[in-house]
Amino acid sequence: MGAFQKIREDYRFSDRDAELVKSLYPLIEPRADDLIQALEERIVEIGEPPVHEKLKTHPNLSASHKHWLLNLFRGPYDSNYYKRLVKIGKVHARKGIDPHYVSASMNYIRVMLIGILSEEIENRKTRTRMKEALNKLLDINLDVITSSYVEQEIEQYSVAYRLRSKVVNFAEQFAGAMNIVLVFALIVITLGVVGLFFYDIYTLIEGHFSKGIITALGSLLILWVLIELMNTEISHLKGGKFNISVFIGVALVAFIRDLMIATLKHEAGMVSYYLIAAILVLGVVYWLVTRTEVRRKE
Repeated sequence: MGAFQKIREDYRFSDRDAELVKSLYPLIEPRADDLIQALEERIVEIGEPPVHEKLKTHPNLSASHKHWLLNLFRGPYDSNYYKRLVKIGKVHARKGIDPHYVSASMNYIRVMLIGILSEEIENRKTRTRMKEALNKLLDINLDVITSSYVEQEIEQYSVAYRLRSKVVNFAEQFAGAMNIVLVFALIVITLGVVGLFFYDIYTLIEGHFSKGIITALGSLLILWVLIELMNTEISHLKGGKFNISVFIGVALVAFIRDLMIATLKHEAGMVSYYLIAAILVLGVVYWLVTRTEVRRKE
């Protein structure tokens, strides 16, 4: 996802832009068949005879075009979306379709889509924001698809590049598998913390009120952090960006729990002062990091 996330950042295609584009799906879906028919008629019109023949050899061509168009407004715009665009480019490259026809077709579909927005969206400001978001996404599509042409051509003539591609693909698959292992590990640890929490409740029922309340609250804090870690990892698997603030939150909660336990045990005041200072520093760092992450999403 790193490469696609960088592309999104370069085009300033934010989550807000993504939501604007996806909000257009009910408007485009009923028109999808007509749009694809017009697009394919245009391809035949501008293409040379060899292009027509190559397009005819593709089974279910119209269905593939429609699938791409609807995914344009469906999302999610994650690593899987990126891989589909790369695959589209490589299929065109293998069939020998000149990138010129891809660019011309993308321009034609852009004109038709912008025309629909101009007709259907009355509010000028809303229409302008939607057009900007849609143009960004179409440019990203064209960028990824045409870039995969170059990659496919290099693979055909360079043994070293083919080997490099295989190594990179294996590394990506391995990293994906390790992310899944991490999710399962977090599930196991979370279940353990849930067990610890119920043990703390048992201690509370047994009559150790002070110890039970403090330790149960500490267990709840750890459980909250683990849930945040799991949500972050799940978001990462879906193609989202990894948030460093979650790890800072882990350290912050750990120090807060240590302070609670130190207070319960009536340890020396100097230890408590150190913990308070650490919590203060981590709190400031956490605030700065989360502020930066929010700005990046805007």
